[in-house]
Amino acid sequence: MNKRGYFGNFGGAFLPEILVATFDELERVYTEARNDPIFWHDYEQLMASYSCRPTPITYAENLTRHFGGARIFIKREDLNHTGAHKANNVMGQGLLVKRMGKTRVIAETGAGQHGVATATMAARFGFDCTIYMGEVDVARQRPNVFWMEQLGATVVPVTDGTRILKDAINEAFRDWVTNMDATHYVLGTACGPHPFPEMVAWFQSIIGKEARRQFMEREGRLPTRVFACVGGGSNAMGIFSGFFDDDVELVGVEAAGRGLHSGAHASRLCSDDASVGVAQGYKTYFLQDDDGQMRETHSIAAGLDYVGVSPILSDLKEKGRVRFEGATDREVIEAVRLTMRKEGVIPALESAHAFARAFKEAPTMSPDDIILINQSGRGDKDIFTIADAMDDPKWKQFIIEKAKQYHA
Repeated sequence: MNKRGYFGNFGGAFLPEILVATFDELERVYTEARNDPIFWHDYEQLMASYSCRPTPITYAENLTRHFGGARIFIKREDLNHTGAHKANNVMGQGLLVKRMGKTRVIAETGAGQHGVATATMAARFGFDCTIYMGEVDVARQRPNVFWMEQLGATVVPVTDGTRILKDAINEAFRDWVTNMDATHYVLGTACGPHPFPEMVAWFQSIIGKEARRQFMEREGRLPTRVFACVGGGSNAMGIFSGFFDDDVELVGVEAAGRGLHSGAHASRLCSDDASVGVAQGYKTYFLQDDDGQMRETHSIAAGLDYVGVSPILSDLKEKGRVRFEGATDREVIEAVRLTMRKEGVIPALESAHAFARAFKEAPTMSPDDIILINQSGRGDKDIFTIADAMDDPKWKQFIIEKAKQYHA
């Protein structure tokens, strides 16, 4: 950072005056924790005993044979507790909430994994919990809504705007403004006002630290190329952070939706449709029109269906340190199908964007090259979306019946 809360030209903290003191408190507690080696030790011990870390690296032998070219490895964040990388961030923030003496947490969620992780953390630490989720995402991520409620969280469907992730974020901020004395907002990705981008990336860096160590122990070398999906950017920042100082190519894969030229996508850093702006408390690339109004986005993956992106990743794009690509909905479904059939592994639709791009590039690489894909989450949450996309008449009827029951 070259100034408080900025990464190059991006970041900052554009806040209403009423929230300044709350953010000052959060920054102070976070800075104290970051400078305290005992805190990180306690955090690692918590993740080891409660969340099954370190997560393994799996050699995808069958996929490697299928594509030829580079050897393919998978960092298995789907085996983290609650089924995704989200637990890394929320458990870390939970420790900060305890330090601040607050008793209630709120969060936004798109795919639902962050909501489940936050509800789990709240149950573990004894906090009250409210989760905001766009009405569209509530419908397409019903399994996660069920688990959030069973964990004791109140799930609030957001009916404003396009009823997806950005609208859930807006609603969570409205809650925080009126309840900030006892409430902490557990922002789920490396976006938002400072210190959230830096803080979330720090907690997620446990992924990259592990992966780097695991590769050196197993292969005696580092991967050639690392792939991660990019929504807000937390899982990408997590895995990339282990390799920033190395000669390793980093590839972020965004949601190309129905195609980068269709207007129905959520690609901020690999399309021509985004521009720099300020929204939701920070400066980055947003999908917005010439008047600064946010455009509608589309992705088959709820967790990537977001109008902005981490200011850290925007800076890394401008510096040329991370290459950004897109994967379409169709490519993602095919990647899920192939990974299941070849490896018996079910990636989340979000993670499958990284798989899809890696599968394109693997055959063009040498057998001496190594690809690492960050599987940020597991795909059981996507059962309805995947079944619908695979156009199976039997499953389509099942989905229709279940949808009727859900909305009854």
